[in-house]
Amino acid sequence: MSKNINKLNNSITNCIKCKRLVGFRRKIASEKRKQFINETYWGKPITGFGDIKGKILFVGLAPAAHGGNRTGRVFTGDKSSEFLYKCLHKVKISNKPSSDYINDGLKLTDAFITTALKCVPPEDKPLKDELDRCFNYFDQEITHLKNLKVIVALGKIAFDACKYFYKSNYGFKEKIQFKHNKVYRLPNDILLVGCYHPSPRNVNTGRINEKKMVLLFKKILKLI
Repeated sequence: MSKNINKLNNSITNCIKCKRLVGFRRKIASEKRKQFINETYWGKPITGFGDIKGKILFVGLAPAAHGGNRTGRVFTGDKSSEFLYKCLHKVKISNKPSSDYINDGLKLTDAFITTALKCVPPEDKPLKDELDRCFNYFDQEITHLKNLKVIVALGKIAFDACKYFYKSNYGFKEKIQFKHNKVYRLPNDILLVGCYHPSPRNVNTGRINEKKMVLLFKKILKLI
């Protein structure tokens, strides 16, 4: 990674602008989940991860309480990441079928993954002013991705956050709605793709499965 992205990442991990989020992420890191009781939680904002020269940006809403907030890396160490990386590996975007912890040797090809909000929010519901403050970091990440062609929103709330971001920062005015496999055109000729969140709930109910997700990822690779 370039020095510029490292500088940005340092700014993100040291951020304490949102008191509510700072208190919540620290509370989780202190109380922990029983199965991770002997682990040291990250408990800070998390940065993006992957190929800074990539053409694809995967976006989640925020770190998972006992996933990213524990491990320090987006979509790492939880059930959602298990399903996501199994599918990413099948289309060769990921070199491994799992994302377990920071130094596990995981690498992404032609893709970067991040969250619109860098801290875990209570009940997975960020406040508008928290998103507004954090969008500065999200905007800088997008600026660093010089080859960006496609943004893949992982879940409806991530999709809505991306839509709100582009309306707030780039004057985007089109009325768009989340739909899995639906493609929209954003400012700067970037495509926004809706994708069901790789959550256990969506997998267990059959809303998404490996075949559907892999087909979508193959379509995205053709778009770039």
